[in-house]
Amino acid sequence: MTLDTSMTWLIALYIFMLAAFTGYEVISRVPSILHTPLMSGSNFIHGIVVIGALHTLLNATTPFAQSIGFIGVALGAANAAGGYVVTDRMLAMFKASGGKEK
Repeated sequence: MTLDTSMTWLIALYIFMLAAFTGYEVISRVPSILHTPLMSGSNFIHGIVVIGALHTLLNATTPFAQSIGFIGVALGAANAAGGYVVTDRMLAMFKASGGKEK
């Protein structure tokens, strides 16, 4: 007797919906003044997303799976790069404007 542990599309959809709802609830409760520092501090998570998308892309066997993997890599990389751009802009706000620089 073998145990089939593959994830069906219904279970995958259920997990995706739970993750989306949980993410929305967590992010919506963060005050706006803390949002940018928290997001800039979690840029490493975007790198993990890119690694997962690369794994999916490299193990894809159909053109549809390859396109989903490619879109995942592109969006994950854009999200990571955007996070670092936002962090740079946020840190630039705290630099002294004019005067003496050390």
